[in-house]
Amino acid sequence: MKEKIIQFGEGGFLRGFVDWMVQIANEKTDFAGKVVVVQPIEKGMCDLLTAQNCCYTHICRGLEGTDIRKIEVISGCVKPYEDFEAYLALAENPDARFVVSNTTEAGICFVDTDKLTDRPASSFPGKLTQLLKHRFDLGLPGFVFLPCELIDRNGDNLKKCVLQYARLWQLGEAFENWFEQENIFCCTLVDRINTGYPREEAESLGYDDNMLNTSEFFHLWVIEGYPELFSELPLDQCGLNVVLTDHLELYRTRKVRILNGAHTSLVPYALLSGFDTVRSCVEDDKMLSYIRACVFDEIIPTLDLPRDELTEYAEDVLTRFANPYIKHYLSSIALNSVSKFKVRVLPSILEYIRRFHQMPRTLLFSFAKLIDFYRTDMTNDDPAVTAFMKTATVRQILSNTDLWDQDLSFLEAELMKYVDHAQ
Repeated sequence: MKEKIIQFGEGGFLRGFVDWMVQIANEKTDFAGKVVVVQPIEKGMCDLLTAQNCCYTHICRGLEGTDIRKIEVISGCVKPYEDFEAYLALAENPDARFVVSNTTEAGICFVDTDKLTDRPASSFPGKLTQLLKHRFDLGLPGFVFLPCELIDRNGDNLKKCVLQYARLWQLGEAFENWFEQENIFCCTLVDRINTGYPREEAESLGYDDNMLNTSEFFHLWVIEGYPELFSELPLDQCGLNVVLTDHLELYRTRKVRILNGAHTSLVPYALLSGFDTVRSCVEDDKMLSYIRACVFDEIIPTLDLPRDELTEYAEDVLTRFANPYIKHYLSSIALNSVSKFKVRVLPSILEYIRRFHQMPRTLLFSFAKLIDFYRTDMTNDDPAVTAFMKTATVRQILSNTDLWDQDLSFLEAELMKYVDHAQ
């Protein structure tokens, strides 16, 4: 097999998402690709991975059952802080086509003190620019970038950072032309909960695996890319939940409104009702009916993807919520609930009113429970927001444009039907 993928990051997410997918693609198609891992920070887990020949076990767990799979796609690890020449040598491989990364939300950044002569540059885009410069000097074609960092337009932001380094380091017009013409930066959306190292399963494996990894069954990789992408990387041919689209934003909106929106509209009401985890809510008939009313009756009708596609995704979300291996505490989701509500739920309320000229009663009930929740001592938010929400009237809350970027006073009459006046 040829080393076709350079991967920045050796953490549980990439190993349980990208590498897991590549393993399946190798088993079910003629992709025949290997992954070489770059440890993007000075201290990491590459030594542990190398100690077991870069092989490990991945377990998917959930209501669907259990799937145990040996992952054998990683050919080796490179540590730029220890062997910078070995890192640059990755650019010399003509078979290397894809670059994937997960350097956290803070990883895609520009550090103006980085230098081309650093061994290596401190930032991930800086290291990438060093690799690209070597690739350019060799006269080889560029890469296809598939960043998995959880930031909006991750590919565009990574490309922007590399261009900033090219200009800071005065790499020249010829390099910039090659960079623009030979390299493709895709924006992506990734979705999978990886649950890390499971001690109980580790003991029952029958062999030692310090890199044992677990996740839910659900996985989604939406890629805004070029039409031929899946002919080069055939993830769509082996039953994987991957989407190639020209409209990534539709899928991002779907995730924010349905998955995150369900969480945020649920949490205040559930905490006020004495529940502690998401799973405990979906196992309760009354709370499950409430969630389904929010999602299927009032959120889905405001979205623009096909109805059956939205419904299937929403059913997947509820299955994920019920996963017995994931203990998702409502109190954790409740952090900064006002700002989350503004981004995740309020747009659905406003769009529902715009489309149907009537009030979405269940979502407005959730808004009322948000107000009730902030009148308790259970909240975890900016002190100024907490103090205001605890003492303000409903009218004052709705008219506070600093919170909502608009005056929502027109919702007062409907909200007053649901606010707990005893508090």
